[in-house]
Amino acid sequence: MTPAGQIKNKPTKRQAWLMASRPKTLPAATAPVLVGTAAAFYDKGFSLFPALAALAGALLIQIATNFANDVFDYKKGADTAERLGPVRVTSAGLLTPKEVFTGMWVVFGLATLVGVYLVAVGGLPIVIIGLLSIASGIAYTGGPFPLGYNGLGDIFVFIFFGLVAVCGTYYVQAGTVGALAWWCAIPIGLLATAIIVVNNLRDVKTDRVVGKKTMAVRIGENGAKAEYVLLAAVSYLVAPAMCVAGVAPWWTMLAWLSLPLAYQQIKLVFTVTGRALNKALGGTGRLELVYGLCLAVGLVIARLLGS
Repeated sequence: MTPAGQIKNKPTKRQAWLMASRPKTLPAATAPVLVGTAAAFYDKGFSLFPALAALAGALLIQIATNFANDVFDYKKGADTAERLGPVRVTSAGLLTPKEVFTGMWVVFGLATLVGVYLVAVGGLPIVIIGLLSIASGIAYTGGPFPLGYNGLGDIFVFIFFGLVAVCGTYYVQAGTVGALAWWCAIPIGLLATAIIVVNNLRDVKTDRVVGKKTMAVRIGENGAKAEYVLLAAVSYLVAPAMCVAGVAPWWTMLAWLSLPLAYQQIKLVFTVTGRALNKALGGTGRLELVYGLCLAVGLVIARLLGS
């Protein structure tokens, strides 16, 4: 455990809550909504208020999940003094477990209120998506079979921060899910997964000690690095593939403008270890957001040009 007294310039309660929300992870919630909305716009299904509600709901679920991870990792003893990642507020004593646990349910509750509107728009499928998202957010580190502790975190992130988030955003606007949404969801899900790969690569040694069997622990550090490169490579191959398949306009190749940023993160993953990987963690979050933004801009331009 990291005593709060060992932290220089102890943060205020407000700052502690901001730390607990983990702002650097929020691109994983924002990028899918941007892309799903742009895909709906290209397919002439855009609707402003459902798009805004989808963004609000995604951010709230991400923040609540971060709170859940903070408190459940603390309860399971995973956040030791040897942890290399950013400060966890519960283990550092900045917030009590009860406060973080209560905060988790409050934010999930706010997400549910947003969900009520989305259910009115999208019906039963949104109920199912919402319940599964909340349950999975808790089950990532909580419950009798925590996904993140059993090597299932990567597939969880790909499904919920890629397929579900992009296609769900598209659905609440267009009332259906077109092929373009499914294709666009793949690279976004892969890059979101790359974020968790860096996180687990950084913590592989400490996770192994506490019995947290992430994918990185299971396949080793070299395997995790290879997984990161594979996720990035496939993400960039999807853009031309869907253009060749006639599903998307060639303007979606604007996503390749983010390649220099991808190269920087891959270089970091292969040249630094331990705490230094926090830079790659934040960088991968930015990569997903920039990739998603470029992809979305390409779709919007294509629709405005009628191409």
